[in-house]
Amino acid sequence: MTLRFHTNDQFDYEIRLALGSAWRQGADAGEVLATASAVADGDGEAWCAAWAGLARRVGEQAGRAAAQGRTVSARDGWLRAAGYFGTALVGVDAAADPGPRLAELFPEHRACFDRFLGAWDPPAEPVAIPYEDTSLPGYLVGPPDAPGPLPTLIVNNGSDGPVSSAWTLLGAPAVARGYRALLFDGPGQQSMLFERGVTFRPDWENVITPVVDFLLARPDVDPRRLALAGVSQAGYWVPRALAFEHRIAAAVADPGVVRVVDSWWPRLGPDLRALWESGDRAAFDTQVTEGLRREPALLALWRWRAKPYGIGSPFDLLTEVSRYDVTPVAGRITTPLLVTDPDGEHFWPGAARELYDLLPGPKQLVRFTEEEGAHLHCEPMGRALFEQRVFDWLDDRLDRADGRRTGGRATGELRAPPGPR
Repeated sequence: MTLRFHTNDQFDYEIRLALGSAWRQGADAGEVLATASAVADGDGEAWCAAWAGLARRVGEQAGRAAAQGRTVSARDGWLRAAGYFGTALVGVDAAADPGPRLAELFPEHRACFDRFLGAWDPPAEPVAIPYEDTSLPGYLVGPPDAPGPLPTLIVNNGSDGPVSSAWTLLGAPAVARGYRALLFDGPGQQSMLFERGVTFRPDWENVITPVVDFLLARPDVDPRRLALAGVSQAGYWVPRALAFEHRIAAAVADPGVVRVVDSWWPRLGPDLRALWESGDRAAFDTQVTEGLRREPALLALWRWRAKPYGIGSPFDLLTEVSRYDVTPVAGRITTPLLVTDPDGEHFWPGAARELYDLLPGPKQLVRFTEEEGAHLHCEPMGRALFEQRVFDWLDDRLDRADGRRTGGRATGELRAPPGPR
């Protein structure tokens, strides 16, 4: 697929993600393409300004619709506005003054998303999940007219995605199929990071187990049909949690991740990796800092990716990220796990197959190809196909209450139908 929307690789990907979210009404293709054209070669400041401007216009329209009693127009507008604010947030570390810009944009993003879920039928339930000496903020969203115990999907977001993306990628398709969906911010994610300063942790079972405890205490959740699905870096967190938490009936890693640090080394190169492995902290920090200073776009991306770890030294940061490795515990995973493997996976190429091969229990590897338009990290523009393959598998594994069961294979590889090459 030769289309390109921005000279910056990360911004180009974010535009694709926004276009794909239109499948779940998270964007309007015309709004996305018009804004993308306006910032096709713009810097971080222009990026933030353009997407925030679009978000505010759409949010204002939604507010006027709400005042006129036009609930559907208001609800859909607030979701789009939340998504556009989320897209703007990706550029904050490339803006002239990142701190104030983040403090300005994030509350606007979350306010729009709150209004969207408040207009949902039925309105989503804001929840506070007990977690150590605090709580994890989240939302429990369900389908209309379904009060009884339902299959429930825990939506595990990635390293830096907004909650609006977690909704369009996983939450909305789950609710459309009769599930409840739990959206939440874990340590290092969005509100937990931006508002409370809580950073990532590698032992994600200590996050998911409190979430499971919370859900199993509710009468509207079917304890036999609890699923976990994660996107992006949650492709590590999901299998890590499953190695210790065995009350989940089925899970999805999109894509499969074995070592999180593998996504960092390609931009640094073999010489810097060898220097890090030598243990020379001072030399490594000096070379990385000087190199980033010469490449403003890479510096902005580094800051955005590093922020959830809360570690300033590049050497110490890479040392911490290297702890996020599922290899030592993969043999403990017994929960049926579906692993996606898209063509062109640019953060963790080859990791999906490696994770699949490590799994000792029921497993499925699902391919997504460029010929189908469902390639790249988290299949940004192949959402309908993703939902069909992944949620059909989940439905089958959870043995839905309406009695339908297709009897799919517990282990194997789902391949895309053959096409021209």
